[in-house]
Amino acid sequence: MHRVVALVHPPQSTFELGCAAEVFGIERRGIPARYAFGVCTEHPGPVPTLAGYDMLVTDGLAALDRADTVVVPGWLPTEEAPSPAVVRALRRAHQRGARVVSICSGAFALAHAGLLNGRRATTHWARAGELADRFPDVQVDPDVLYVDHGDTATSAGSGAGIDLCLHLVRGDQGAGYAAQVARSMVMPPHREGGQLQYSAPPHPVQIDGSLAPLLEWVTGRLDEPLSVEELAAHAGLSARTLARRFADQLGVSPGQWLLAQRIAASRELLESSALPLEAVARRVGLSSATNLRRRFLRAVGTTPGAYRRAFRTDPGDGH
Repeated sequence: MHRVVALVHPPQSTFELGCAAEVFGIERRGIPARYAFGVCTEHPGPVPTLAGYDMLVTDGLAALDRADTVVVPGWLPTEEAPSPAVVRALRRAHQRGARVVSICSGAFALAHAGLLNGRRATTHWARAGELADRFPDVQVDPDVLYVDHGDTATSAGSGAGIDLCLHLVRGDQGAGYAAQVARSMVMPPHREGGQLQYSAPPHPVQIDGSLAPLLEWVTGRLDEPLSVEELAAHAGLSARTLARRFADQLGVSPGQWLLAQRIAASRELLESSALPLEAVARRVGLSSATNLRRRFLRAVGTTPGAYRRAFRTDPGDGH
């Protein structure tokens, strides 16, 4: 059982805390429990929230010493530096191998502890400039949904916290398990961390130009060697107009989105079947096992074979 502990701080944002609690702390019918979730604070007792009520937190900082993952779900006001005791607790957790994660303004606490020095990190777009100004050793990326380094991870504001938490579940438990959790939350199973925090407002002529029909058409044909030009032709658009609509509506290029769908499909096949890598590669449109290995390693951080050994759930032959 992977233990997740959220470090709360008054006045605590209930939404940011709820992102972590909903993903890691809810028992769901038909889904095996893989996480134990708890909450701690520097001074146990009533903790005021931004929602106008207090919550009672009984565990102190010692709870971080038992955590596999520490989550800082916001840190307000951002001008307030964590106490030396909090900084020591975060550093101690990180040094012994716990994963330390921030949601939204929680990145300020991680930065104060020195855990983001020399690394890319993100926070809510409205606070990114402040984070960069106050912590010049942190490489602040104001555009992305989240940044994951394995031992540390940071997310943008609000719903991006859910995206990061589901991303961590995918890495811990596999795409199939994460999809079950996302489905129970009525959430999309995965948004890439590199997507924009917010999209540009649509151009007037594009208000009715939803990409949904095209995306559905593509996901049913991932085994075909589709090109961006073919996507544009099917949508009746120029490649330039298609790229603009992807940027407006999804925050990524058509090619990035298509590759992400192919990688997601390959993860599911690796988990649920014993198909050879060549067959997996053909089914998801990546042409060869060599190309699958290269793309998969770059996107997931491990090889298809290692991923299958970690997350294979079907003992059958998969045919």
